Amino acid sequence: MLIRRIRCLKYLGTRYNSSHYVTTPIFYVNAAPHIGHLYSAVIADAHCRYQRLRYPELDVRLCTGTDEHGTKIQQAASLHGVPVAKYCDDISQRYREVFRSASIQQDDFIRTTEDRHKRAVANFWRTLYTRGHIYSAAYSGWYCVSDETFLTDSQLRLDEATGTRYSLESGHPVEWTEETNYMFRLSQFQDDVRHWVKTEARIRPAKFEKILLDTLSEPLPDVSVSRPSNRVHWAIPVPDDDSQTVYVWLDALVNYLSSVGYPDEKFSAHWPPAQQVIGKDILKFHGIYWPAFLLAAGLEPPGQLYVHSHWTVDGQKMSKSKHNVVDPLQAAQQYTMEGLRYFLLREGVAHSDGNYSHVKAQRILNSELADTLGNLLSRASAKSLNPGQIYPSTSAEHLADLLRSLDAAKRLQDSLLHLSERCASHYECNHFHLVADTTMAALHAANNFFESSKPWTLKAGAPDGKQARLETIIAMTMDALRLSGIVLQPIIPQLANRLLDKLSVPTAQRGWNYLAESFATSPNSSNSHPGLGESRQLDGQTSALLFQRILEETAAKEVKQQQPQPAKRSKSKKKERRETMS
Repeated sequence: MLIRRIRCLKYLGTRYNSSHYVTTPIFYVNAAPHIGHLYSAVIADAHCRYQRLRYPELDVRLCTGTDEHGTKIQQAASLHGVPVAKYCDDISQRYREVFRSASIQQDDFIRTTEDRHKRAVANFWRTLYTRGHIYSAAYSGWYCVSDETFLTDSQLRLDEATGTRYSLESGHPVEWTEETNYMFRLSQFQDDVRHWVKTEARIRPAKFEKILLDTLSEPLPDVSVSRPSNRVHWAIPVPDDDSQTVYVWLDALVNYLSSVGYPDEKFSAHWPPAQQVIGKDILKFHGIYWPAFLLAAGLEPPGQLYVHSHWTVDGQKMSKSKHNVVDPLQAAQQYTMEGLRYFLLREGVAHSDGNYSHVKAQRILNSELADTLGNLLSRASAKSLNPGQIYPSTSAEHLADLLRSLDAAKRLQDSLLHLSERCASHYECNHFHLVADTTMAALHAANNFFESSKPWTLKAGAPDGKQARLETIIAMTMDALRLSGIVLQPIIPQLANRLLDKLSVPTAQRGWNYLAESFATSPNSSNSHPGLGESRQLDGQTSALLFQRILEETAAKEVKQQQPQPAKRSKSKKKERRETMS
């Protein structure tokens, strides 16, 4: 025990290297992707985009993919009347399409039916077996097909009217199963897993650490890690025993190793993962089984599990029976995929379930993306106010005067001065909703400054000598837009890039370090953005309309009906016209 504890402590030490490996769960292909799956992916994607933006020297790697083995897959394929392999191909491709549409910047999309993964699973199994952590035994217990797991009596509820038992956690029915399986000695790793869970910031949010520790406060039974192949044939065979197939969760968890090249030595350049993003429904498998499997194999567990909650729809749980499962591609037709990304990261908080509703999505996207952000860009680049279509530099004289005499200018300066530090702190914790809050507060300050400075009174035709003041106001406003665009790149990458394109910000000047260059940090300079140089032309090829307001369907129809329609000639009118011409 002492030797293993020393080894465990070695594993749990922080290892500093240039790799930052992040994973999503691999998604089970028993059904098509919905917004809950997309939420996992955009959390991981936004996290990785921020890491690349903030730490360009870091080797950031993001892995996602699909889990394609098990009884549920066999059943789903049979229900659809297609071969299992084709069914897996089709659903896996749908995930790829959703993630491509959502700009998920993964480095690898792994499938558990790939040969590289099967090789990794076989090697991992043999490692556990040769180390004495797997043994064969007769096993009986309550098995939940839907959850692909055995459950203890304390994890069940009995419906006395029907005699059926159900999982307390998922609500799915269970069945009594008796079979000879291979077992993993989970009980031997209970103390080591508890030690890993209790390490600072290992499980986030902290409420999920408490859930794991509550589970670990009771003795852990050994777990079955195989099923008879005559019951579960769509799975990876146990090495050297074709009568058994590898338990779907052991198979699935090894994908995180397969993606970085395990068992080849090159995998160690990225191992362990810095962060693994998961949904709360799979916490037990990732928070107890996974670290135990890894420790048993002599490998280091992940640096952190980031656990998120689920999405309801109009206050109700998503389910096929309620016909309220939200398809991301359909939702994107109404909100755009950038709008959907923003809503999920803006409204979702990891520790509590989020509520998806059209009314809320429409209100947030119209208020924040269309009005607060988009309308400010349109006003600052309007040809009536900015006929030269430039991102101007500031006048030191007028900048000093505005900061001295206008409270709104000082509030904007203060907001921009703290933008980088506050948003970095929120990004480090995956608090994307607070990044959005902070950025919108800065943009509100910019809108208020724009209104208070009244630039329209200084445009062409105004008294002489006002042009420099007008350009300073526009420059200060565009600085706020530029900094907001840099900050929002991880959350809405396409929209942020269009904003920065419009402002003619070079790609090399969109890094986090350029948040330090604006009128707010150089108030005595005659150039509000020294990194950008002097005044420059806006990009005429990029529209200033960043985000189209979302109209209610009925309102959109009314607008269409109000548009002038070409007059329809009646047959009699046509006849009359022909007679006149003759």
